[in-house]
Amino acid sequence: MAKIVVLGAGIAGHTTSTYLRKWLGKKHEVIVVSPNSKYQWVPSNIWVGVGRMKPEEVYFDLEPKYKKWGIDFKQAKATSIYPEGGSGHEKPFVKIEYVGQGKAGETEEVEYDFLVNATGPQLRFDKTEGLGPQNGNTVSVCSFDHAAHAWAELQKSIKKMEAGEKQDIVIGIGHPGATCQGAAFEYVLNVYHEIDRRGLSDLANITYITNEYEVGDFAMGGAYIKYGGYITPTKVFTESFFAEREILWIKRAGVYKVEKDKIHYENLKGEYKEIHYDFAMLIPAFSGPGIKAFDKQGEDITPKLFKPNGFMVVDADYTKKPYEEWKASDWPEVVQNPDYKNIFAPGIAFAPPHTISKPFTTPNGTTIVPAPPRTGMPSGVMGKIVAQNIRDVIKGKATLDKLKHKASMAKMGAACIVSAGYGMTNGMAATMTVFPIVQNWEKYPEFGRSLTYTMGEPGLAGHWLKWFMHYMFLHKAKGYPFWWLLPE
Repeated sequence: MAKIVVLGAGIAGHTTSTYLRKWLGKKHEVIVVSPNSKYQWVPSNIWVGVGRMKPEEVYFDLEPKYKKWGIDFKQAKATSIYPEGGSGHEKPFVKIEYVGQGKAGETEEVEYDFLVNATGPQLRFDKTEGLGPQNGNTVSVCSFDHAAHAWAELQKSIKKMEAGEKQDIVIGIGHPGATCQGAAFEYVLNVYHEIDRRGLSDLANITYITNEYEVGDFAMGGAYIKYGGYITPTKVFTESFFAEREILWIKRAGVYKVEKDKIHYENLKGEYKEIHYDFAMLIPAFSGPGIKAFDKQGEDITPKLFKPNGFMVVDADYTKKPYEEWKASDWPEVVQNPDYKNIFAPGIAFAPPHTISKPFTTPNGTTIVPAPPRTGMPSGVMGKIVAQNIRDVIKGKATLDKLKHKASMAKMGAACIVSAGYGMTNGMAATMTVFPIVQNWEKYPEFGRSLTYTMGEPGLAGHWLKWFMHYMFLHKAKGYPFWWLLPE
């Protein structure tokens, strides 16, 4: 009997555990450890943040589903990993601390044969002074409860505009190295849409602030897309969306401090500037959750498993080298730890070898560059191949030294629908595909990507498709009939 422990129940972790449960017999054990009791479809949080969906429309409770499927769910957080066993355990184990189920504060040591680290990111609002909804001055759409709070605050600004008072609205990225530019881009367009449909756009000064070198970088070095018979850079694609709506933008900005009504940032020239706001939504930096690792003797071996940012070391080339020497082959294919090969880290949990976008440093020594995006479709695909590889090893069809299923972001495409406003008759979204996610300059020397499979198209039909996908992916996540036939 094999025992698989999955840390995290987001897109990567939930995908891994559900496929493992489907493919493995009941004699094999699947355990999910997550501090969150709910699964949330994160891409729809932006609609919660503008009042178009209620929080309960984007999440569901995990425990009833897992109980029905035969998955052991523990509402807890992992604190340390013992990949060699020890402390009375012959097998490797993970130490967890409960946060729910009436056991808050209790600890347990859970043995495993395979460990899947799919914890996703820790939201590091603390990396920027004054950032965040709890202890700061800004709102967030990173979770459904944050998004609900964002909508409550946005309504206050809308009411002031309805009373004739102008409002400064700033949306974007709240740290020099943060990612999720796509979510911020979607949210600023949806906020504009909600203000405009109320006839209040003349009373709103909307600004998008980002650490991207050019808007439309989206943390993947930008892209060239086929659109309307032309080859167009995403810079032009994005700027046109803003210009049509009279949304201003500030690029190459590293936000370092947020006061009650001012955002302070540094630009690539090393200049320190500020912008006033009445309402602000800024995406924070991410890190791993800070899990420690120990060997059989209890010695700290955390660097063998994790980089300083808390993300897991996998089969990537982490050699430090100039940007010009970065290659597609630097990226991991099976997201497997090289020292402990029964440990995997799909999705945001793995440490990228480097950014996808070119980094820039200010004269003051601040590096301003988006971190690589690894959520959504890539997380789902990686979660599935991890499940396939573990299944094959258990069934004797592969070994941990020779895994068959691979999912490098440098060989993987991604489809994304960028919402520009919710509405069955007046909504809009831009449908985009990118292949591969990480540029492969050796294979595609002109643009870094295939123009055959990298394309984009805006319109109402895109909104319908994104709305349909909301329900389709929740159908899949809830394990409804034929869920496995739907794409990741």
